Amino acid sequence: MIPRSRTVSLLALWAICLAGCASEDQPAQALKPLALKEQVSNIVKSSDGYAVNWAGVLSNANPWHFGEHVVATIVGQDAAGTEVVRLDQPLDAVPPGGSLAFTGQASAAEKPAKVTIQYRPAQWRPAARIPSAFQRFPISRVQTLRQKDGSYLITGYVDNPYQISASSLVVNALLRDNSGKLIGGGSTFVDDVKAGRPPRFILTVTGLPAGARAAKTEVTARTWGSTGRPYEDLALGGAVPVQTAKSTTEPFAEDRSTQVIADHKE
Repeated sequence: MIPRSRTVSLLALWAICLAGCASEDQPAQALKPLALKEQVSNIVKSSDGYAVNWAGVLSNANPWHFGEHVVATIVGQDAAGTEVVRLDQPLDAVPPGGSLAFTGQASAAEKPAKVTIQYRPAQWRPAARIPSAFQRFPISRVQTLRQKDGSYLITGYVDNPYQISASSLVVNALLRDNSGKLIGGGSTFVDDVKAGRPPRFILTVTGLPAGARAAKTEVTARTWGSTGRPYEDLALGGAVPVQTAKSTTEPFAEDRSTQVIADHKE
């Protein structure tokens, strides 16, 4: 039999061990960097040189964190490798487990032979709500009209699924050809978007290669700003209830039932 004094000592040591183990900092889960899923650039002659247009899609594989303060760097080089255009483009926050479409345009005195899109690593911040709270902004009645000059006029409506009014939203349109390849895009802003009162948006996609034909248009909307605070404020305010009116259909007199056939022979 173990003496009582020794038993007490062993229990004390075991408690100290548990306390020490519990106080150790657990290793933080590594966050995955943003991924540039797609990118495309087009160069067309303009009145003062060349217009460089681009579109891209950034993806955030982290379901609990916003990617904030992201900056894309667009670099155009001539055939000799000399930079003829460089632009830093601040981007909006990338939502948890979501993606960010972005477009832009710059001028160059000389024609670039190659255009690349890079981005600075994001600053990560834990989201204040669960991922399902960050709903997409519904897009409806989209029309894509090709113009005589080869550009595309895109119109539609953007709604707000939240109870709080969205002060400003960015609307992005990406154009794809018959094979699904990204060929270009454009963006615009809509202000004071209230639930149930979707404003109309109008944007133009220019600078596409000669003969390019759009077969599919993808339109998305997001909050504007380098941080996810505007999106979080909307989510914290709550979503609009899916069913807002009481049903006028009379209830069934009795429940409908189904019959299960256990044995069936041909």
